[in-house]
This record gives sequence, C-alpha cells and structure tokens, in this order.
Amino acid sequence: MRNCIRLSFALAGLICASTSWAFAQAQPAEVSSPQITRAIDESSRVTLAGNTRREANKANDRGAVPDGLVLDHMQLLLRRPAAQEQVLEKAIDGLYDRGSSSFHRWFTAGQLGQEFGPAAQDVHAVTAWLGAKGFTVNAVDPTAMVVDFSGTAGQIRSALHTEIHYLNVKGATHLANMSDPQIPAALAPAVAGIVSLHDFRPRRLSKPRPKYTFTAGGYTYQAVVPADLATIYDLKPLFAAGITGKGETVVVIEDTDVYTAADWTTFRSTFGLSGYTFGSFTTVHPNTASSHANCTDPGVNSDDIEAILDAEWASATAPNAAIQLASCNNTRTTFGGLIALQNLLNGATPPPIVSISYGECEAYNGAAANAAYYTAYQQAAAEGVSVFVAAGDEGAASCDAGEAAAFQGIAVSGFASTPYNVAVGGTDFGDTFAGTNNSYWSKTNSALYGSALSYVPEIPWNDSCAGTLGAIAITGSPVTYGAKGFCNTWFGRQFLEVVAGSGGPSGCATGVSSPTSYAAVSGSCKGYPKPSWQAGVVGIPADGKRDIPDVSLFAADGVWGHYYVVCYSDPWGGGAPCTGAPANWAGAGGTSFASPILAAMQALVDQKKAARQGNPNPVYYALAAGEYGAAGNPNCNSTLGKAVKSTCVFYDVTLGDMDVNCLGPINCYLPSGYDGVLSTSDAAYLPAYTTKTGWDFATGIGTVNANNLVNAWP
Repeated sequence: MRNCIRLSFALAGLICASTSWAFAQAQPAEVSSPQITRAIDESSRVTLAGNTRREANKANDRGAVPDGLVLDHMQLLLRRPAAQEQVLEKAIDGLYDRGSSSFHRWFTAGQLGQEFGPAAQDVHAVTAWLGAKGFTVNAVDPTAMVVDFSGTAGQIRSALHTEIHYLNVKGATHLANMSDPQIPAALAPAVAGIVSLHDFRPRRLSKPRPKYTFTAGGYTYQAVVPADLATIYDLKPLFAAGITGKGETVVVIEDTDVYTAADWTTFRSTFGLSGYTFGSFTTVHPNTASSHANCTDPGVNSDDIEAILDAEWASATAPNAAIQLASCNNTRTTFGGLIALQNLLNGATPPPIVSISYGECEAYNGAAANAAYYTAYQQAAAEGVSVFVAAGDEGAASCDAGEAAAFQGIAVSGFASTPYNVAVGGTDFGDTFAGTNNSYWSKTNSALYGSALSYVPEIPWNDSCAGTLGAIAITGSPVTYGAKGFCNTWFGRQFLEVVAGSGGPSGCATGVSSPTSYAAVSGSCKGYPKPSWQAGVVGIPADGKRDIPDVSLFAADGVWGHYYVVCYSDPWGGGAPCTGAPANWAGAGGTSFASPILAAMQALVDQKKAARQGNPNPVYYALAAGEYGAAGNPNCNSTLGKAVKSTCVFYDVTLGDMDVNCLGPINCYLPSGYDGVLSTSDAAYLPAYTTKTGWDFATGIGTVNANNLVNAWP
C-alpha cells in the first residue's frame, strides 16, 4: 500500500503517520537555514544535468518500459547549504589534526544529521512533494542526506519529466532514463540529484589470468601466494610480534555472495593461515532502523569471484582479523554495494575499515552518483572509517574499460577519486624485465607454496602494447607509437587492450560531460579540488585537482609471469577446483586485490594503535614527504629490490609506465600507423602516464613496507 502524503504545495505539508517515522529517524539539522523558501510551482522546473548515460541514445533505444514497471529503492540525494558544508569540512579537518581538541572524536550518523544536515523544513518539503507525485517515501537516512523512495516508470515520467526505456547495448538489455530528470525549481536548492535511474552496474576490478599463448617453451610463472605476500611486503615481523589483525574487522563491499565459504576455508588451510584461530569469515546483508529493508540477500551472481578474492586476500594480510562480506542485492536502479556501504555507515557501530573493488569512470557515473559516493565516503571519514577503493584496471582511460583501445581520453573512476578515500593503484614485479627472476624467487616452493626470497622490484602493472618496458623486452626499442612502433607490429597487436593499473587527475566529478564530444571529460566537467593533505611529496603536480592513486600494490594478471592465486571453485564463473597444487587453481590480477590487501594492512595499524584511524591519507602523505624529501630518496627506490634500505616505509616506483593504446582524436598520439598511445598531447608523445621520482600518476606514493608502516604510524 502506498504511503499517504497530502500536500498543499506550500512549505508546511501534512504528512501521514505512515511516513512520519522516517523523519523521526533522520532528525535533520535545526542549525541549517532552509533553502526551499518559496511555494512549489510545477510549471517552473530545472534540469538535474549530467545524469543521463551515454548509452541512452537513439541507436540503442528499444522503446519505453511499461508505465507500471516498479522501480524500488531509488535514492534522492539532498544538499546541505554551502555554508554548512564548509563547517562540516572544517570539522572533519579537525578530526585529523593532532593539535586539535577534536582529534579522532568521531561523529555518529545521527550527529551528522543533527549538526550538519539539511534543514528539517527542506527534508519535509522534498519528501512531501515525492508523496504528492505518487511515490512511496520509504525512509530518510540518519544524516538527512538520502531519501529512499519507490515508484513506477509512469510516475517518473510524470514527476521527473524523463522516460525510462529499454536499451540494447553490446547485445545486453538495459533500462535507463532517456534524458536528465527535472524537478520544480523551488526544490532545486536542496536537491543534489536522483542517484540513478538506470541499471548499468559498476565493473568489478579484477582480471582473470590470461592464457598467454606466446609464452610457451619454458616460460616460468611465479604465482603469488600468501607466503610470498608476507615476504615481499614485510608482514612476517608483524605476525611474529602478534600484530595479525586480532580484534579488528575488515569489511569487503559487494553485490553478491560467495559461491561457497568453503573456498575461503580451503584457501586458509592450504596456505597455513588456519592456525590464526581468531580469523573468521561472515556474510551480512546490512539493514538499519532507517533503511526500510532496502538490503536483501543478492545470492550468487557473476561478481562472485570478486567477493571471494577480496575475502581471501584480506585474510592473507591480516590472518587473525574478522573478514566480513557486506552485500546487498542490486535494485533496478541502485548498486547493491552502495546500499550496503550506506547502511553500515548508518548503523549503530560502523566498521573501522571497508574495501571496495568496483568502479565506474566519473563521466559515466554521472553527477548525482558521483555526489552520492562523495557523500558516503565523507560520512565515513567523519565516523572514523577507513575507505579503500581500487583505482581501476584501465590505465588513465577508465571510461574505456573492456575496450581494445582508448577512445574517450583521460578519465578516472568516480568510485576512487573523492578526497575521502584511499585510491589503491596496481604494480607488477620488475624482475622478469630485468632478467633477475632467480635472484628473487626460489626454484622450489616451501611447504606453504611460497617462493619469494625478498622484496621484489616493482613496475607499473601494464598489459598494453603502449607500455615501453614491454616494447623494450620484445623489440629492444622503447618506441610504442608510429608505423614502426611496437603497437603497430604483428607481435605488439596481440597486446591491444586497455588493461593497466589506473591513475590520473579527477576530471568529471561534477558538471556535465558533453554527449556530442568524443572525450568523456568534456563540456562543463570539473574534477574534485586537491585535498589539503595531498601535498608535500615530491612529484605531486600543482594542478589543483584530486590526483590518484595514493598508494599501489602488486596487481598484475600474469603478463610478466606474476599473478595471484585464488581459491574460486565456481564452475559457471570460470573457477577451478581448489585441489592439488595451487598452480592449477584459478589465478587473477587487478586492483581488486590491492585494495583489500592495503585495507587489511590498515587493520594491523589499528590493532597496534588500539583504535580506528579514519582516512589514512593524511598520514600516508606526511610519512612519504618525510621519507622522500625535496628530491626523492634513492635508498628507497623500488628498482633496488633486495638492496632497498630496510627502514623505508614506501618504495618509490620509478621504472616504467601505465600507458595504453588508443584510437581517436582525444589524448591520443598517433603520428602514423593504425594504433596510437594515450598521451596528454595529441601532437607530441607525452605518455599518460610514466613513473618518476616521488609521487606519480602511475603508482602514487609507491608501494609499502607493511612492518615499517605500522611501526612508523604516529
């Protein structure tokens, strides 16, 4: 039965008892000034620009969905007054200032609503309008920022002046709004947007290990197992000292369950982790008093490899920690992972650490969805929750994921580019390129299948022909572009793929990407401004933008012979039985691995400090600034490998690039030949992007010595 809301279209609407509980839960701020100050006039409307997928076009259109099609648990994102937003940002800065009296005095979701939320009058006006247009207002969250509502396609057309149509995109059926939604102009000051009116889902950021047929003839793979991870990133001294994640919880955010929890148990027992008896794995589908049961069990879907690898490798890094998989079913319009995250943050006890291994480029994510992730991560930072997000697996071309070439220019993931999360990039090991495999890997495995002998030098993860190291290894020349460049050779064309660890400047977090432009970052697009803590490290560009990644870890899928082992037995998802030697198990790479591993390293920090730390980035950058100084620290250069200084917190990756091949007129250097390389200039070779001393777009600060990080944490 639809909730009843009557409205006279003045500001003080009469709200039936069936929905008044939602507002009691939200308790929006009385300190905020109302932004809705005039009566609603349906003839005076504004467009919520930047909220139509590029795929919603005439070529893909297959007609309108039935008017009666129900879209459950849509989200309307509200907006704080600008002055109140500034007050909140200053308050969050105080939480991370060791000289402040508010240092680490975290907020609750309810306090955020009371002290910083939109005015109660605004919340009532918006929800009353939704009710009057026939929608069911399910709930308002405790921060008073998110309204959960349901309705039909016909109601969306009538109220929001946009039609929901079926689309056929690359052979798959989708539904989406065909134009940007509209709302009455009177409501616009308090409304950030409708988070989603389509069913396009973010992509999981893992890459199954390819079968590189050209590597036949004695080529050796070094499959990375937990024992190798512990050796390479110096986890062993922490484990010996009892810093194992005991008493800590790491949550991995998903939209699926695992195929079987037995895979996690087998992974642990095979690799010697089951002796850490406090380690556990549970699955939850979080709901709160204010969520109106918007989280339901998603069951097992095609993302289940993501769920199990996140859980297994978080456990490999913090073997005594509680690993919790939080998943919600996708609604027709809302990503289940976002619902799970929001409900956890709105719960009585938000988790200390979460990892998210999904992504979508800022321009495709859309203005309202970008704002929704910004708002959720901002809430996390205010509550002391550390949020780790995979930076992406497409180099600097995140809008071209899954394509054979970059067409739309430089772009980054909107899931990873906010100032309130750690964006985790990806590396590969550089020993194969250097011809030093035998120096870093034993010819025989230990009882736990480990073979790494020490820290291994790292390079950016890059599967594309545009990577100069691959070109040098095959042709002896670093030239990747032009008719005679590696990408235009017979051999190089086997590597025409947009696959590499991601990074770049935020470019379209706000504003509108022009649908008529080849470039995804176009029109009125703007990136997030550079956060105050992203400073002080040599190499950080003075571009005024939030730049990613922050930190990187190994994430490769085998192109140089190194990949992660996963116990993933789902035969319908491409898994393999977890029996016999792990060389026959499933293997993969991707920043999907790097994110939960770094998140679990944070659990070791939290255990040592006996407290949650919130957003780790201010500490990361301060430590890196001290280590690298004004000109970099040659003793911490990753190329030194086992000779790197033992006290380094970060390893500075300075060899290689994450450049990918491209076609088209945007950010593509194509002087001759068929395939070009992604470049910040169309007229000159300025690859996007190379490593350099200190911070760079390819690997951020660099990679981590976990033992030194934990012990250097202030």
